Amino acid sequence: MQRREFNAALAGAGALVLGLPAAAQGFVEGTHYVRLSQPVPTTAAGKVEVLEFFMYSCPHCNVFEPALDAWAKKLPEQVVFRRVPVRFRSEAEGMHQRIFYALEAMGQVEAMHRKVFNAIHNEHQRLDKPADIQAFMTKNGLDGAKFVEVMNSFGVQAKARQALTLAEAYKIDGVPALGVQGRYYTSGALAGGNERMLAVTDFLIAASRKG
Repeated sequence: MQRREFNAALAGAGALVLGLPAAAQGFVEGTHYVRLSQPVPTTAAGKVEVLEFFMYSCPHCNVFEPALDAWAKKLPEQVVFRRVPVRFRSEAEGMHQRIFYALEAMGQVEAMHRKVFNAIHNEHQRLDKPADIQAFMTKNGLDGAKFVEVMNSFGVQAKARQALTLAEAYKIDGVPALGVQGRYYTSGALAGGNERMLAVTDFLIAASRKG
């Protein structure tokens, strides 16, 4: 899959626009968001599922993360938000997928997610070898050896494969991108910037809640 280039300019989380009509925001299907030809099954029965497709190695995802995190924390309880790490070609991207799912399995996403981004983009650590990952996790207060064990577990590797299947089903060819309720996806490139992508996603959430 070919990666798109995304506008990384961000001014903040953006205001929620739930309930506003698409025309008021100027959102157009096929321009600002895409409707999937084949719906993707969701896992949150009775709720709207929002997926963020990202890579730790992506500089745009790194810049987007603070605004996305602030936005996600304000979502209503009827919305379930999940992060989905993807890979396109390199082995490092696959290793980074497993870092995320190991953090998730150990209940450490909240504490460590931003630290992984910081290590890669600001401290210039590759974090693509088990020894380096173990040292990084140990430095940050985790049991590094245990972390690598979890990262190599069958469960984590299965989740990484499932993430690839999800990305293919949503036809993701670049990150960051947001999928909504197995029906739609948008991106910075489609929406016209990452802040606007959040506004488009708010509209898609509202449309999904209306059925």
